[in-house]
Amino acid sequence: MTWFHPALFFFIAAVALPFLDGMKRKVVLLGAPMLSLLPLYYTPKGIHGAISLMGQELIFGRVDNLSLVFAYIFAIIVFIGMIYGFHLKTIREHIAALVYAGGAMGAVFAGDLFSLFLFWEIMSFSSVFIIWFGGTPRSAKAGLRYLLIHTFGGVMLLGGIIVHVVNTGDISFNAMSPGGWAGGLMLFGFLVNAGGPPLHAWLPDSYPEGSVTGTIWLATFTTKVAVYALVRGFPGAEVLIYIGLFMTLFGVGMTILENDIRRLLSYHIISQVGYMVAAIGIGTELAINGAVAHAINNILFKGLLMMGMGSVIYMTGKRKATELGGLGLVMPYTAVLYMIGGFSISGVPLFNGFVSKGMIIAGAAEAHRPITTLLLTMAASGTFLSTTLKLPFNVFAGRDKELKVTDPPPNMLIGMGLAAILCFVIGIQPHLLINMLPYPEVEYHTFTASHLVVQFQILLTAALAFLFFVEKLRPKATISLDVDWFYRKGATLFMKFARGPVSLWEGFIIEVYKNAIIRPTKWFIVHCRRFDTGVIDRIVNEVGRVIFGGSWISNVFEKYVVYAFINIVGYMNHVAAHIFKKLQTGSVHNYAMIIIVGIFVLVNLYLLVGEQLSTWMLAIG
Repeated sequence: MTWFHPALFFFIAAVALPFLDGMKRKVVLLGAPMLSLLPLYYTPKGIHGAISLMGQELIFGRVDNLSLVFAYIFAIIVFIGMIYGFHLKTIREHIAALVYAGGAMGAVFAGDLFSLFLFWEIMSFSSVFIIWFGGTPRSAKAGLRYLLIHTFGGVMLLGGIIVHVVNTGDISFNAMSPGGWAGGLMLFGFLVNAGGPPLHAWLPDSYPEGSVTGTIWLATFTTKVAVYALVRGFPGAEVLIYIGLFMTLFGVGMTILENDIRRLLSYHIISQVGYMVAAIGIGTELAINGAVAHAINNILFKGLLMMGMGSVIYMTGKRKATELGGLGLVMPYTAVLYMIGGFSISGVPLFNGFVSKGMIIAGAAEAHRPITTLLLTMAASGTFLSTTLKLPFNVFAGRDKELKVTDPPPNMLIGMGLAAILCFVIGIQPHLLINMLPYPEVEYHTFTASHLVVQFQILLTAALAFLFFVEKLRPKATISLDVDWFYRKGATLFMKFARGPVSLWEGFIIEVYKNAIIRPTKWFIVHCRRFDTGVIDRIVNEVGRVIFGGSWISNVFEKYVVYAFINIVGYMNHVAAHIFKKLQTGSVHNYAMIIIVGIFVLVNLYLLVGEQLSTWMLAIG
């Protein structure tokens, strides 16, 4: 059967949206994710959408359990998120979200490294608009920092791909070793998007500045596609265990200190992705199943938590816990739905987090890693303490700030309700998810006595700690510093450097361009004109006197040969000057993209003629 890429539904909807209004627009917003489910259900597993290019095979449709389970949850969360954002008056955020979702869908089906990189960059450049749509000066600055970090990560990923292709001649995207330049650069590029250290600070720096309704997209796609890429490319890489443990514990620790409610949830993204990264590093079939299951569940419960706190911000206009309190009485539905997300992320039995966290911890124990098992278990209590007890207590209970608000519009409650239902359904029927995982045949029993006892011990310990330290856990009007402080301060030094040596270097390049290109070209044109009038015209006129009809021949030759040559030279000079002027935008990410395109062109030239050129040079030598 003919395969239709699911991502195309999102791209087509994004293009069509500006031409629609009213009910037609809403039909398209919900129709795109619903239609994308059809090829997921009907397409047989295998390779689809393969294209031969320059001796390599680009694969746009590698369909297997791993790609399908991510694609299904992406389609579902887009449907939920579109309902949550129905009340928006403008379409710009919907367009960015559809392109973002299409990029994510394309990435999980990519069977080669270049296709993966293409969709990877589509995600990076579409997601930044959701941050900018926050509409504040902080959003503008945070979006630029986000773009710079992800451009850097993209360059590292592309560099690794290039080295890998040069070394192996193969562009297929399969399991690789993290050792060497190729594997190391690609692993670094994946970890940047996953929120791994030391560049993790982009996540709590940028996500809280995005639009209220757009944060659900940010929490869904970038980090989870990175998890997919790590599962596909580096399963069993031991270094990921230690990186994942750091992310898990560091993220939980920062949530205890954080006052900004969306920054708190952003740090929890780092923590929860840390579970997934550690499980990928363990690399057993059970651990990989746990990583994928937790990614799927995280999209649901983290999306629910983000929607819950987004509703609070939307209705109150406040995002600091110190400014909130007592909202449970005036926003009861929001409070209940948020708590379902809190129970899910904390691993409370009968909710989906209990299923996937248990898998990861069981995978660590099965691999005989007692320290890893202990640390992951301890982090679970911190999650319950900060996300399910501290944050909702201070926002929905706590000291009443007497804010005159109500629950958000019905569409926002419906979106949260759908996510909450799925969290509960997977929690009580875990086989619905387990059967879709990469290794569905691996035996795992969710509701064992030991698992239930250990989990209740964790939750009880966290609850007692909260009761004893409730006053200490009240929010304080502080700002949490992270490693982004260093590159923010470093940016000041960089700008000084840019205004000094870099500015001088640019002036030098401009002078070289004038002296080496512009002036010689002008000299050449002037002398061509002199040669034309002084030599060519004389010869043509003399020939015209001798040969019958020579006058007509000379006019044609002069008009279509001589003048054409002179005009072409002048036009080429004008085009070159225009191109160089356009390239000097002053924008770092534009320069980075020019570098990326240039490298891509050079690599393709090498693939086309490199071997023949090397043979020719050896023959000469």
